[in-house]
Amino acid sequence: MDFYLDNYWYVLLFLLLPVIGLLLFSFLKWKKKKRELFAEAQFRDQLFAKTSRFSKLFPGLFFLAILFLIFAMIDLLGGKQEIKTQQKMNNVIFLLDVSNSMNAQDIQPSRLQQAKDIIINSFPKMNNDRVGIIVFAGEANSIMPLTTDYNAAESYITGIETSVVQTQGTDFLKAMQMAVKKFKSIPKGARKVVMISDGENNEENESAAIKLANQEGISVSTIGIGGEQGAPVPEYYYGQLMGYKTSMSGETVMTKLETKALKNLASSTDGSYIDGNDLDAAVAKLSDVLKKSTNSNTSYISSQSAEHYYQYFLGVSIALFLLIYLFNPKRDLNI
Repeated sequence: MDFYLDNYWYVLLFLLLPVIGLLLFSFLKWKKKKRELFAEAQFRDQLFAKTSRFSKLFPGLFFLAILFLIFAMIDLLGGKQEIKTQQKMNNVIFLLDVSNSMNAQDIQPSRLQQAKDIIINSFPKMNNDRVGIIVFAGEANSIMPLTTDYNAAESYITGIETSVVQTQGTDFLKAMQMAVKKFKSIPKGARKVVMISDGENNEENESAAIKLANQEGISVSTIGIGGEQGAPVPEYYYGQLMGYKTSMSGETVMTKLETKALKNLASSTDGSYIDGNDLDAAVAKLSDVLKKSTNSNTSYISSQSAEHYYQYFLGVSIALFLLIYLFNPKRDLNI
């Protein structure tokens, strides 16, 4: 039988054993002392009934009966069965680039919307994988912890805009540092990251991000979104297009997909680079990548409807008490 105590207060029941043993010893000592005071040794055989050898076992039987009674109480109140299960699943954190360049419309309707659609469309292909969402630009923020609630995840993703992160840039290292925090309770080797970005203005810190990912046992797959020809960066004000970003000289700023850092990050962390400009192809490739890297996780489930064995302990306890009762005519310890 295998059960454990989910409430450590049950352990206090075992403290009753030394207390009962002390009381039993004190009672026997007190009884013997009273007999010695009541009559001298030469008169005790006439005054007191002789005790059988079997009756001398009664204290030990009484102690065992209490012990099995405690076992029965523990199993009835707190006994649970631990079921060992092994299931294949991933722990995936999506790192979504929300820098202003992701508003570019060289991919319709925009790079950001394409990135969100890739994430959302990948959910139906996941099999109980846990997913989390981190948005990043010049800084990183976690907007959803690891969960299997894909409906909630979709709601979070739908509302993401570039304005959710104030500091601009594309800082891969800060995004990875935030992922490490979210993976704190996940064993190394079972940590997957999917970074979606246009790769532009990445602060040239992908080397530090790669080093951190390898130290923490994180596999990073990257998805690049954007055209190589370049596109202007729209500027929005309260959701309204106000124009396009310009340089100090008044020229329109052009943004284009930069794949070097993204490919380097993926190849150096046992991940894959995926072209995200074709929605269906990107979702299919991402699904294949995650399936190939699926980990087998062993977990223990405490069954609330576990089989109990208290009746056996209780039966032994009752049998011992009955034995004491039947073989002790005076209904006491008879010692």
